[in-house]
Amino acid sequence: MSDAYRTVVVGTDGSESSLRAVARAGAIAGAVGATLVVACAYLPSDTDDRELAQAQDTLGDEAYQVVGSHPAEDTVRSAGERAAKAGAKDVKTVAVMGSPVEALLDVVKKENADLLVVGNKGLNGIKGRLLGSVPADATRRSGVDVLVVHTT
Repeated sequence: MSDAYRTVVVGTDGSESSLRAVARAGAIAGAVGATLVVACAYLPSDTDDRELAQAQDTLGDEAYQVVGSHPAEDTVRSAGERAAKAGAKDVKTVAVMGSPVEALLDVVKKENADLLVVGNKGLNGIKGRLLGSVPADATRRSGVDVLVVHTT
C-alpha cells in the first residue's frame, strides 16, 4: 500500500483565505495524483434572518458562511477551477447543508478521504476561543490527517 494520499478534501466558503487553502490542496492532490474534493457547507436559505444577523454581529468578518445551495454550488465550482489551475487533475465539488465542521467531516467519511485541508482563519483571537473555529474543531475531531494551511 502506498503512503501517498488518494483522496483529499478541502473546505471553502468562498473567502480569499479559504481559496488559498483550496489552491494548496490542489497543488498537493496534483503532485500525488489524488482526487480532490472541494466542499462548501451552507445554511438552508430559509434560515431565520434574525438568527443569521445575530450570528454575523457576533462573528464579524468570520461569519463568511454561504446561505442557500445555489451560492454554495457557485462557490465550489469557482474553487474547483482554482484547484485545477494549481495542479489538481481529478476535481469533484460538493455543496453540503450544515455547519462547516460537520459538513467537512461528513464529506471526508463519504469520500473515504485520507487528508483534510483547511485554512487557518479563525484559529486565533478571543472569538475563536469562545465560539470554536473550523480549523481547531476539524483538527480535533477528524479521523484522518489534517493540513492547516497558513492563509492569513
